[in-house]
Amino acid sequence: MKIEVWSDFVCPFCYIGKARLEEALSQFPHRDSVEVEFKSFELDPNSPPYSGKSIHESLASKYGMSIEQAKQMNQNVGQQAATVGLTFNFDNMKPTNTFNAHRLAKFAKTQGKEAAITEKLLYAYFTDSKNVGDLETLADIAVASGLNREESLKVLQDEKAYANDVRIDQSIAQQYQITGVPFFIVNQKYAISGAQPTSTFAGALQKVWEEENPAPVLQDLSTVSAEDASCVDGNCIIPEKKE
Repeated sequence: MKIEVWSDFVCPFCYIGKARLEEALSQFPHRDSVEVEFKSFELDPNSPPYSGKSIHESLASKYGMSIEQAKQMNQNVGQQAATVGLTFNFDNMKPTNTFNAHRLAKFAKTQGKEAAITEKLLYAYFTDSKNVGDLETLADIAVASGLNREESLKVLQDEKAYANDVRIDQSIAQQYQITGVPFFIVNQKYAISGAQPTSTFAGALQKVWEEENPAPVLQDLSTVSAEDASCVDGNCIIPEKKE
């Protein structure tokens, strides 16, 4: 079973959705048969590098609301995050462009570190309040994910490195008409939109597993009725012989 996840590293619901999916997977008896692959999606491709503006100020400006309204909205999201064990430090977050972070994640994938760096990038932004648009910071995150710093920094400094891989993911998202994230596609057949409850992911896992591994259907070749030749509920009843 393959689950493709379109997400962005500055998307709070992407982190929450990832945590809920992982919670469902931890309860799924066939976890080892599930492959999770992360796909690049930029919430705002035109977002500038971190300018010193807070996430509250950015949201207030973007949606035409007051700073207090933005803070309340973020607080509500933070409460949802806490239900899956995540800590969101909104007051110190550094909103920024994530294209370089996505390029780094694509490099990490070639090194077998996609899952590790995805978690590290999300944690760095939402909990540690790191600037995930800064190349040196990204190199530090790469090292924490098990990657070589010099190799990672070389990738980051080459603006073309893995850029096409990111664009391909975004192009596929357009083909699927994905306009919001997180967005999950299971076996290129089923879609789950948003940070759905853990139970939704659990149900989807079970449904797809049963579809892929149907119970065997036996053709009955019996010539005598089961009632006359079977033991049922621990009892064997021998029918009386007819004269």
